[in-house]
Amino acid sequence: MRVALGMLWLLALGWPPQARGFCPSQCSCSLHIMGDGSKARTVVCNDPDMTLPPASIPPDTSRLRLERTAIRRIPAEAFRPLGRLEQLWLPYNALSELNALMLRGLRRLRELRLPGNRLAAFPWAALRDAPQLRLLDLQANRLPAVPPEAARFLENLTFLDLSSNQLMRLPQLLIVSWAHLKTGIFPPSHHPRLVLGLQDNPWACDCQLYDLVHLLDGWAPNLAFIETELRCASPRSLAGVAFSQLELRKCQGPEFHPGVASIRSPLGGTALLRCGATGVPGPEMSWRRANGRPLNGTVHEEVSSDGTSWTLLGLPAVSHLDSGDYICQAKNFLGASETVISLIVTEPQTSTEHSGSPGALWARTGGGGEAAAYNNKLVVRHVPQIPKPSVLATGPSVPSSKEELTLQHFQMDALGELSDRRAGPSEAQVVRSVKVVGDTYHSVSLVWKAPKAKNTTAFNVLYAVFGQHSMRRVIVQPGKTRVTITGLLPKTKYVACVCMQGLVPRKEQCVIFSTNEVVDAENTQQLINVVVISVAVVIALPLTLLVCCGALQRRCRKCFNRDSTEATVTYINLERLGHSEDGLEELSRHSVSEADRLLSARSSVDFQAFGVKGGRRINEYFC
Repeated sequence: MRVALGMLWLLALGWPPQARGFCPSQCSCSLHIMGDGSKARTVVCNDPDMTLPPASIPPDTSRLRLERTAIRRIPAEAFRPLGRLEQLWLPYNALSELNALMLRGLRRLRELRLPGNRLAAFPWAALRDAPQLRLLDLQANRLPAVPPEAARFLENLTFLDLSSNQLMRLPQLLIVSWAHLKTGIFPPSHHPRLVLGLQDNPWACDCQLYDLVHLLDGWAPNLAFIETELRCASPRSLAGVAFSQLELRKCQGPEFHPGVASIRSPLGGTALLRCGATGVPGPEMSWRRANGRPLNGTVHEEVSSDGTSWTLLGLPAVSHLDSGDYICQAKNFLGASETVISLIVTEPQTSTEHSGSPGALWARTGGGGEAAAYNNKLVVRHVPQIPKPSVLATGPSVPSSKEELTLQHFQMDALGELSDRRAGPSEAQVVRSVKVVGDTYHSVSLVWKAPKAKNTTAFNVLYAVFGQHSMRRVIVQPGKTRVTITGLLPKTKYVACVCMQGLVPRKEQCVIFSTNEVVDAENTQQLINVVVISVAVVIALPLTLLVCCGALQRRCRKCFNRDSTEATVTYINLERLGHSEDGLEELSRHSVSEADRLLSARSSVDFQAFGVKGGRRINEYFC
């Protein structure tokens, strides 16, 4: 009966016979008049037991809605007979798979809505079969990413909703195409506009999100966002932070720090190869040999405070088989860079223990394997064949706040005689307790003890960037045990040694330091001093004020009670024991002398006002 009434209704409306079809039993059909006067059919199917799209949809359907069903997949060319379909809505189903040919034949399709499904992937290439598509709604699915090739299939869209998915990043090509809408210049007849929905995704806020963050910054007439307050989900330190509060760095490929290209190491020693690189994100560092042989060492990696990634390759007990080129590689997602460091293994120089000759290595008497490894690590690039330094002219020292230093470049493995004599144990141990005190990021001060040094003993200070081949020398005048080295690089590790002029430094006469650590320690000590002084002032100031107020109060009370005190003065008679004319001792009164008068607290006028009683003067003194 319903089908018959539907047919009569179509005939009454003048529907062409070839367009007349039957509505599926699980769906409802309706006709409506378009804005241009044309007739359109809408088919709505919401049967919860439906597992596949119905096959008998009228071919004249322009709007199809399959919602809240059990449909899990869309087969290939499932909608091919619907050549007049303009709106395809598939919301809140159980869709988890879409065929790449699902849109075949839908040349007039303008809207495709798929919110609230279980899609973990979307066939972006299928959009080629819908050249008129302007709206794509993929909200509330499970999409983990958008591939870069999807950008060329989304150029004609005016509405794209990717909110509430699992997106952590977006491809650079897609962001660039959107940025063109914000900054591009278009003819007056062409006004492209795009509405984007990107909210409620677990965005990973790193350098790859730099362009998207700047895309949201500011307003553009051709680009609008459903929600502009996007937030980070990772890393943990930025979780919940809004994009508008981020300060991200733009991604950069790896770039190597300049370093040595060749290293010499004695046979049997420990070689240390070091390279560093910068990049955003920080590059992954790795080592390999140019000849393909396996590495015979250990790798240690660290990241400095300025973001530089360092890798150190330690080669213990090197042999001639370890000679050759070593390739250090730095790699991040933008690319890879490589640098080559050559290792040259040389024959060891003959030396005896307790020797201070130029060929002697830094070895400690009775030192074990650990000490030997430490020494080799220090001198692997610094074989101590040092040319004899020039002697500075001696003269009266001029007091100054900063001593002028004579710096000379030299190579530690340069040929030349350091000294014509051998150093005894007492001479080699003249310098001890070498310490570093920082001044600034570009200078440090070395202090040491030399109790056995003579007034004519001069010292050499040798220093270099830790791991470099060349060193510098500072000649210290006799009698001085402190020197300041300037011109250092900030946040750099150095090695410095102090020894008598003409001798080879020993291990205990060297110190390794980093300029940033020294300055930070000094700043910390200054901060401690300021805090201690502030606490002392806070504690001592109230006590000082209390004492001063008490003293002032007593002073005022004394001045106030002065008159009443003088009125109650007690006078006593001072009697002296004397001898009478008959030789008996008796008490006698003597006249007041000038000295006695000076003892009185009264004035001379008051004193003279006292009369004479019984022919004798009354001697009274004010106590």
